[in-house]
Amino acid sequence: ITMNKKGMVTKIHTRIRTDPFTGSYELVGKELGRGKFAVVKKCIEKATGKQYAAKFLRKRRKGEDCRMDILNEIAVLELAEANPFVVALHEVYETNTEIILVLECAAGGEIFNQCVADNDEAFTEKDVIRLAGQILTGVAFLHRNNVVHLDLKPQNILLTSATPLGDIRIVDFGLSRRMDDITEVREILGTPEYVAPEILNYEPISTATDMWSIGVLTYVMLTGESPFLGADKQETFLNISQVNIDYSPDTFEGISSQAVDFIKSLLVKTPRKRATAEECLNHPWLNSHPHPHPHLPNRSASSLDEPETSQSESEPESPAPTPELDILESYLRCPGQGELKAGRDAFSFSEPPFCTRPEIQQGLIC
Repeated sequence: ITMNKKGMVTKIHTRIRTDPFTGSYELVGKELGRGKFAVVKKCIEKATGKQYAAKFLRKRRKGEDCRMDILNEIAVLELAEANPFVVALHEVYETNTEIILVLECAAGGEIFNQCVADNDEAFTEKDVIRLAGQILTGVAFLHRNNVVHLDLKPQNILLTSATPLGDIRIVDFGLSRRMDDITEVREILGTPEYVAPEILNYEPISTATDMWSIGVLTYVMLTGESPFLGADKQETFLNISQVNIDYSPDTFEGISSQAVDFIKSLLVKTPRKRATAEECLNHPWLNSHPHPHPHLPNRSASSLDEPETSQSESEPESPAPTPELDILESYLRCPGQGELKAGRDAFSFSEPPFCTRPEIQQGLIC
């Protein structure tokens, strides 16, 4: 495996096609979403009639050649091909200005939609147990292969169907890195509410960094609240750094003590003290309900039914990231969801990207 000093894999096996994309695929409907450097569109493969999500990634970003970043994303998708809970890569095309990833189209949209849904549509604890088990199975596979995702959040977990509740697909490997004994990766990346303390402190990244994010993700899925979200970025960073979190009975009303214990095993400041993905899979909470087998008819494409919820890129109007912060656009982000409620009533996931490292250091009391 060829890696650069930032832990990005720079060699892939997938054949990159240079013939016209529209010769083999027909773009249908509206854009699924748009970000600063990418756009996602629904397409139909002409030869088979199967539906896919085509992710058009710009190769030059802010004047820099980012082809290697895209190759890293492709390499991780190749590595995870055998895992049913990671979105499947079907084909890759390249033009003078773009690389196009033809990806499995998960028709159920983001789990984020149900995290903030009304009570009758929100996840039950039993739902969360099943979905968390699938997320952890996918993440454990990545970690066994020394890959960290680094942007696990409800917007990057899709569902194969919303009704009935389907299986999960992990998407957006734009920030992912491969770890080994030689490469030490220290970068500030991710989404503010979900990043681990070590990222804010510019300390080494490890598989434990993902586990923190899974703790936050599980909290959001169970409660509909974002545990560390403050009134501004600096308060959010301070809450994370101090692990300032609400475990009150009011917040976890109707939720088992085992679920709270599961979250507490992950939201630990010291990375080496956090539960691993494998340990989480053996936690009593995840084994308190039998897990139905995932529905895996054909993971390379979905039916031609219209998606329950649109799939798209990150918010198109979010402020530009600062040069220090390589915050890439999310794979699939639902349009029109810039402002969402705090807790069960009013919280926003539309926080702007990180401030620069000096600003973080000034704003945090570590």
